[in-house]
Amino acid sequence: MRGKTLLYVSALLISTSAWAQSASDAQRQASPVDAVRLQTVTVTGIQPGPGLWKVSRGEHVLWVLGTLTPLPKHMKWRSTQVEQVIAQSQELLEPPTAELRMHEGLFNRLNVQSSSFNSRKNPDGASLQQLLPPETFTRWQTLKQQYIGSSSGIEYWRPILVTVKLREKALDTAKLTDTSDVIDTVTRLARKHDVRLTPVKYEMMVGSAVDAAETQRQITQRDIACLDQTMQSIEHDLDTLTVRANAWATGDMVTLRKLAPGNRYDSCVVPVANADFAQRLGLHNLPERMEGAWLWAAQTALTHNAQTFALLPMEQVLAPDGLVGKLKAQGYAVQAPDELE
Repeated sequence: MRGKTLLYVSALLISTSAWAQSASDAQRQASPVDAVRLQTVTVTGIQPGPGLWKVSRGEHVLWVLGTLTPLPKHMKWRSTQVEQVIAQSQELLEPPTAELRMHEGLFNRLNVQSSSFNSRKNPDGASLQQLLPPETFTRWQTLKQQYIGSSSGIEYWRPILVTVKLREKALDTAKLTDTSDVIDTVTRLARKHDVRLTPVKYEMMVGSAVDAAETQRQITQRDIACLDQTMQSIEHDLDTLTVRANAWATGDMVTLRKLAPGNRYDSCVVPVANADFAQRLGLHNLPERMEGAWLWAAQTALTHNAQTFALLPMEQVLAPDGLVGKLKAQGYAVQAPDELE
């Protein structure tokens, strides 16, 4: 039977949730409180961003730019170093994705089931007051009033969509944003200098799906847990996120290391947002498979190219067990930006 293909996950999903969750706890303990209180205003204007990590073996080099969200809303990222390195590279490794192939019958079945999962509203018209634990609902009401204002319609949204809206409004108040032009700028520079763009894809054939009703119950519980985590982040971590965003913008490696990426929102939203397909298809370890695809692409590039450029989430660059750390464990030389100065 003729097959069909779904492209369904983005580079964000490459962050392993275990790292993101542990980093959140470490971040809360290690945050320099006095420094945070002095630096709650976001930087603006043109900023250079962080330097590049150098991964090498012999004469073959992979330069890595660590990306981050959120970033200062009114910052424009411009890096002379990045353009120079891209111009001298033979290849740009694009952010990782997964490509899932399935038979047409399964594709059609998933399309039929998708209507309930993709709905903005909760199943059976349930309200947040009905779904959330009382303490969580009380906190939601407080944050809603502070950042969103009066809106009765949102009370019937899926908790994951409430999470995204609340996060967006809170970041906007702090002059932060999850939307930046970093990846688009790097891609544009690669095209400008005729550098080969290489998609990094994990491909697999999917043959079956699990029960949709059970999946919906599981997704609702994950939705609620993610909303709770994100509310905690908004209640406690906004100042820290601002300092971290400023550190990325100005290239402050000392602060970036202290405030390791992996806040509560990072650890839950993308996996939950993709959970309807992932859970129904039994893809419980897709991030790990995508990591494997990226490592293979990086090793291949380091073998065949004199110079390669790549983008990775900052947690995958800084974490000892992140992707850059895994290359180091395999014998590649790794140098941080401040070690190259």
